[in-house]
Amino acid sequence: MSGLTCSDGSAAAGEQLAGSAPEAVAWVALEQNGPWGAKAFTDSHLDPDLGRRVEAAAAAFGVRPSLVRRPGRHADAAARAGGRLGPGADPRHVLVAYTHPTGPWLLEGTLDDPARLLDLDWEALAVGDAEAVRRSLPVLARTDRPQLLVCTNGTRDVCCATKGRPVALGAAAAHPGQVWEVTHTSGHRFAPTTVLLPAGTLHGRLDVAAACEVLQAAERGETVLPGSRGRSTWAGPAQVAELAVRDVAGVLGLDALRVVTHDATGERRWSTLVAHDDGRTWRVETESRDAEVERAESCGKALKPLTYFTHLVETSLVRR
Repeated sequence: MSGLTCSDGSAAAGEQLAGSAPEAVAWVALEQNGPWGAKAFTDSHLDPDLGRRVEAAAAAFGVRPSLVRRPGRHADAAARAGGRLGPGADPRHVLVAYTHPTGPWLLEGTLDDPARLLDLDWEALAVGDAEAVRRSLPVLARTDRPQLLVCTNGTRDVCCATKGRPVALGAAAAHPGQVWEVTHTSGHRFAPTTVLLPAGTLHGRLDVAAACEVLQAAERGETVLPGSRGRSTWAGPAQVAELAVRDVAGVLGLDALRVVTHDATGERRWSTLVAHDDGRTWRVETESRDAEVERAESCGKALKPLTYFTHLVETSLVRR
């Protein structure tokens, strides 16, 4: 399997998708055209000092920051002008999403200066206070249109470019204004990978039709189970628990389930209580194990044993 790309090797190994989403209760995506380096916030045409400050502010409150651009040609106006653009001459779109299923929301707007992103109330974002976030950055307004981010950063991993870009282009043609290329979602080996905002659900190994279905389902208030990596709101084992409940109970409602408690019960073992908004609950016991099969986490890296989760679901413990 060593001659395969990381995504082909992962698929050939049958690596589990569930539980592989990065953990974040909120996402901020800033438009940045032009080329991206492997660490795009400090290795692109964005001012690197600004990039470091945005990353630090986001990390302090558990927010996931990303750079995005529209699929297709993405000329960088600032680079063409040698960085000598005046205020308002290089507008940047920004997406700000809170993912918790009890009240997810998405704000969007246009910044006349990317440095204005530092005015964002990151603490309010982390607790889901949309009005406080809007007061801190008044250009933001609520939107009900879900947005799909497709990882295409080939300088971080070639699979993201070769497999992600065709999906981004195809999905954008079918859903204009709702699809972006994004710098990083984690999990190169699951390429093509996507993030749906505001839900914060991630999917992997998608083609164009599957990516479009993620958006179409979101517009119906539903999620798509095939290819789901989990909801970033929760830790990895809790993502597995939520998806296990969806599979057992046939729950597709995007925001119908929430993780009530999630506790470690031993080395690489967890107990998670998942609740439905109709009052049903499930207790899920989850364990992480290493398989004998090896795969690379990213192209060019050494092979490592893949990790997978097992789970046991006890259904309908409580009816409120």
